[in-house]
Amino acid sequence: MSMWLRSCQTSTVTLRGFRCPHSKPAAVTRCCSTVQGDVRVRFAPSPTGFLHLGGLRTALYNYIFAKKYAGSFILRLEDTDQSRLVPGAAASIEDMLEWAGIPPDESPRRGGPVGPYLQSQRLDLYSQTAQQLLKTGHAYYCFCSPQRLELLKKEALRNGETPKYDNRCRHLRAEQVEEKLAFRVPHVIRFRLESGIEPFQDLIFGWNRHEVAQVEGDPVVIKADGFPTYHLANIVDDHYMKISHVLRGSEWLISTSKHLLMYRALGWQPPTFGHLPLLINKDGSKLSKRQGDIFIHSFQSDGFLPEALLDITTNCGSGFNTNRMGRRIDELISEFNPSKITTHSALIDLEKLPEFNRIHLQQSIEDEQQCRLLIGELQEQIQQVYATELEDEEVLHEDYIRRVLHLRKGHIFSMKELLSPAYAYLWVRPSFSSQQVAALTAEAQHIASLVLKLIEERGEELAVDRLSKDLKTLVKQTKATKYSEVMKLLRLALSGLQQGPSVAEMMVSLGPAEIRHRFQKLLLL
Repeated sequence: MSMWLRSCQTSTVTLRGFRCPHSKPAAVTRCCSTVQGDVRVRFAPSPTGFLHLGGLRTALYNYIFAKKYAGSFILRLEDTDQSRLVPGAAASIEDMLEWAGIPPDESPRRGGPVGPYLQSQRLDLYSQTAQQLLKTGHAYYCFCSPQRLELLKKEALRNGETPKYDNRCRHLRAEQVEEKLAFRVPHVIRFRLESGIEPFQDLIFGWNRHEVAQVEGDPVVIKADGFPTYHLANIVDDHYMKISHVLRGSEWLISTSKHLLMYRALGWQPPTFGHLPLLINKDGSKLSKRQGDIFIHSFQSDGFLPEALLDITTNCGSGFNTNRMGRRIDELISEFNPSKITTHSALIDLEKLPEFNRIHLQQSIEDEQQCRLLIGELQEQIQQVYATELEDEEVLHEDYIRRVLHLRKGHIFSMKELLSPAYAYLWVRPSFSSQQVAALTAEAQHIASLVLKLIEERGEELAVDRLSKDLKTLVKQTKATKYSEVMKLLRLALSGLQQGPSVAEMMVSLGPAEIRHRFQKLLLL
C-alpha cells in the first residue's frame, strides 16, 4: 500500500492533478494526492523498431516513478500492428531495459500476475470488450471500403479540410447490419464519439479537454483483421493490468479525452494521466529513428555506460530536486519530484555524452564491485582485439588491468579508448627503429642503463609522483641530451609513440618487469 502524501496539507510540495479535498480550489493549484493503493505504471512500446533514446527516457521516468512510490514497473509490448513488426525488436527492447539498469517487474520475459504481456496474445479480451461496446450502443460495425475512405480523404484535402470519417455507418439500421454480416462483408468496429467530454487534470499539463467529436470521425477500435487499434487495446490492457498512472509522451495528450470517453462507456475508472514533454535535439528538431545513432544498442556498442545515458536524459529535462552531472539511478529515485516536471521540451545535447560517460566511468572504477565487472569486460575485449599479438599473459591479470584503470580514471571517456592504438602499448610490446632512436639522442644506451638502474633501486612498488622526480634527477646524469629528448626516448621505448600519458604513469602502468624488458631491448639496439 502506498501513496504520495498521507495527510492533506495546503502545501507546495505536492503533485499536480490531485486536489486536496479540504482546500479551496481557487487558492491551490498543486495539492497532495488523495489516491491510495498500489502504484503500477507501464512502458508500452511497439516492437516495430528498436529502443531509442526517447523510448528509454519514457521507460526511465516510469521506472523512477514506480520505485519512488514502492510500486511496480510493467513492460507491455503493443505488437498488434503485425505488418510492421521488426524481427528481434521485442527481445531487444527488454534486453536494452535490463542493460540500462531499469528492468521491468513484469514483462513478456519475466511473466507476472496479469499477463500475457504481448497484445497479440490478448485478442480475445479486446474482442469481448468490443462486443460489450456494441451491445451498449457505444460502438458499431462499419462496412465502408478502403476506396470510399480514400475518396473522403482526397475530397477533404481538396477543400482544405482535415480528413476525417463522416460516421456514415453509425446510421445503418439493425437489419442492414445483420444482412451485411450474413454476407460476410469486410468490416471494422468503430467507437461512437460523443460530445460533452469532461475535462481531466493531467499531472504535468494541468486541466485539459479536447472535444474530439467535433474534429474527428468515429475511430476504429477493431480492424478488419480482428486486431485492435491502439485506442482500444491500451485502455483494455491498462484496466486489466490495474495500471494506476499512465506516464507517456505529450504527443498522446490530445487523444486522452477520446480514451476517457471509452473508459466512461465501459464503466471503468481511468488511471491518472501524466504526459511527459518531448525529448528533442539541441537544435530544436524532434528525435527521429532515421538519425540511426539514437538507438540504445548503438550507444551500447560505442562503449557508453548505461548510467551515463540515464544521467544525460534526466539532466536535460525536469522532475528532480537538483540538476547535476554524475547521478546514479538510486540518486535519481531519491531526488525525483513529479511536481517539478515542466511542460517544456527537453533539449538533449549528445555532444556532452562523452563527458557524462567520463564521470560515470570514474565512479565505476572507484566502486570495487563495478570495477571487477569492467575488468572482466576489458579482459575479453583485449583478447578479441589483440588475439594474435599478445606476448605476455600478464596483461590479462586482474591486478594489472585494475592498476591501468585506476591510473587512467578521469582521463578516458570510455573503455573502448583503452583498446585504441593510443593505448596498444599496455597490451602488446611496441616496435621502433634504430633510426627513430638516433634522431633523438646518441646516448640511448646510457639512458637505458640509467632507467634499468633506477627500477632496480625502486623495487616492485612504483608511484607516479616519486618516479616523476626520479626522472628529472636521471636527466642530470646525461651528457648532452635535454630533458625533452630524454622523455621522448623513454616514451618511444615504452610505447612506440610520441604522445600519451606521462612517462611516469606509463612506467607505473607497465610495472617493473615489463619496464626492464622494454629497456633491455633499447640497450641491445
